Amino acid sequence: MIFAARFAGKVMVVTGAAQGIGAGVATRAAAEGASVVLVDRADFVTEVEEAIVAAGGKAVSVQCDLETYEGAAQAMTTAVSAFGRIDILVNNVGGAIRMRPYAQFEPAQIDAEIRRSLMPTLYCCHAVLPVMLGQGSGTIVNLSSNATRGIRRVPYSAAKGGINGLTQALAMEYAEAGIRVVATAPGGTSAPPRRVARNPLGDDAQEQAWMAEAVAQVTSSAFMKRYGTLEEQIAPILFLASDEASYVTGSVLPVAGGDIG
Repeated sequence: MIFAARFAGKVMVVTGAAQGIGAGVATRAAAEGASVVLVDRADFVTEVEEAIVAAGGKAVSVQCDLETYEGAAQAMTTAVSAFGRIDILVNNVGGAIRMRPYAQFEPAQIDAEIRRSLMPTLYCCHAVLPVMLGQGSGTIVNLSSNATRGIRRVPYSAAKGGINGLTQALAMEYAEAGIRVVATAPGGTSAPPRRVARNPLGDDAQEQAWMAEAVAQVTSSAFMKRYGTLEEQIAPILFLASDEASYVTGSVLPVAGGDIG
């Protein structure tokens, strides 16, 4: 369902915008009037930009690595250069690289999980604050996860728990400056096959078995006993990003079929 002009006059930065939830959020926000800045390190993020523009929307894309602070700063600079302000930041980058018992993780693998699923959000929140403080307004929507309680991905769970803490603390610190900070906590979500592999080294038979255990746990923990759809994740994100949620801040909304994480 499209809410015409809900984001008219708003500038929205969406990270991880090349595919999945991020691409869906950006595409629908553009259809609802937002000028969108699509941020991803994958070069095919330009395809999402082209599709939005072809449909009559406003979009620019920027390729950068949000696992570095320089990448986050580049994204915000590009947004301001293109549209003059940033009203909404949707921090969507993240995702478990490996699924295995915690005892089986190597130290470098633990670091990689935290770097992927916590640091881009930390960096982007910091990089956008000067812009939003200068405006006296802004909304940040972080994507957490119900996997703060789950098996076979403890480092990822820790990273998403960090996002919950960041959301609540940042909201409390900057509410009087006119900045709202909220989050959704998605559960398992059905999506088209990833164009960039979750684990570029691939999964052996044992890793695939551990992943199957995690999938079974996610499904069984959900009251609805199924994965959600992309649209079921996109809609709550856009509600929290909109002025309809103007009295909501510091909240983490579970979107996981009843599993609160």
